[in-house]
This record gives sequence, structure tokens and C-alpha cells, in this order.
Amino acid sequence: MNAVPSDAPLGIGRERVYVWELPVRLVHWLLFFSILILAATGYYIGNPFFSGTLVMARIREVHLYTSIVFSLCVLVRVYWGFAGNRYARWSEFIPVTRERLRSLWKSTLFYTFLSREPVEYPGHNGLAGLTYAVIYGVYFVMIATGLALYQVYAPVGSPLHVFRFLIPFFGGLQIARLIHHIGMWVILIFMVAHLYFVILYSTIERTGIFDSILSGFKFMPRKPPVKP
Repeated sequence: MNAVPSDAPLGIGRERVYVWELPVRLVHWLLFFSILILAATGYYIGNPFFSGTLVMARIREVHLYTSIVFSLCVLVRVYWGFAGNRYARWSEFIPVTRERLRSLWKSTLFYTFLSREPVEYPGHNGLAGLTYAVIYGVYFVMIATGLALYQVYAPVGSPLHVFRFLIPFFGGLQIARLIHHIGMWVILIFMVAHLYFVILYSTIERTGIFDSILSGFKFMPRKPPVKP
């Protein structure tokens, strides 16, 4: 497949491809905003920098309800990895086929500036897909450690006490809190790197990747007609 020159107007020699379905786009933005709120409220819970009547209680309440939104989004995205289109499937995240392994290698070379040829693919390239698989693993760790930490504040009779076993599983509340704190910074660093590489790919590929998470469409190079 021949790459379209980077200075060509968007749409010249390209075709519009529907990549990101509505559930994927909704989950993406809900996760984005919930992570920002969870990071801000979580940082305050660990390091309260101002006081006031019921401030901590309100911050914890916001953190709790936002964590519910976050957890539901993660579960919906896991489900959509089985029910969505080919670009949402978990086969796009775990590089088990030869094609995905080749994409992983080529995209790694590109991201490390060892190659100037980007991987032209409508969905996630091999490295991006694998990175998302890892970050979703971090999401589950954050959910599990959050449930362990909540045991201290959960009211008597709360059904969430069923997760009390997570406290000894993580080696105690202090270790769970440390893992939760480190996980927050891992996710925030990922978000910054993700934004950088989206801008990089938008500049080089001109596929409309930046807008695609709103519209669902990318502009990919047209495939040459098949000769009879």
C-alpha cells in the first residue's frame, strides 16, 4: 500500500472508514473525564491541602461515585471487546497473529524513531493495541485496590464487604494504598504519552485520527483496484 504524501489535502486518495463505534467513543470520553476527577479527588484524599466542614466527606463521595462510573466503563469496554466490530475486538489488543506481531514490530520502530514509515491501519497498530491491553490491566488493579481501601469506610451491611478478602490479598491496606497511588501516576503518564502520539500520528498520517474519537471515522489510503 503506497502512502499518500503528508502534504496532500485530507480526502485526496483516501476513503472514509468507520472505525470507532459509539460505545467505544462514549467509554473513551467517560474514562477520560472520570480519570481526571479520580486523580484530583484521590490526590486530595491522600494529601488534604485545605480544610473545611465536611470537605473530606464530599471529596470521598465524589471519588466513590466517579469510581463507579469508571468501573462500569471498564466492564462495558471489556464486553465490547467481544461484541464490537473488528477494530474493537480483543484480538486487536493481544498480538497473537503473525500480522499483529509484524505490526507490533513496525510500530515500535516508528515510535522509537528508528523508522520513518508509520503503520497505516484503521484501528490500533500492534504497539498501541498491546499498550491498551496493559493499561486495562492497570485499570483492573485500580478497581481491586480501590475496593480494598473502601472496606474501611463502607457502612455496615454494605454488599461491597464481600471484597474484604482483597485486603490480605494485597498485603494490607498500606500496600493496597501504595499500589493504588502508583497506578494513578502510571495512568496519568499514559494519558500524556497517548495525547502526544495521537498528535504525532495526526501530523504524519493525516488520517483524521484526532477527530475520529468524536466522529468514529478515519480517512485511510484507498486500496488499489484488484486486477482481474
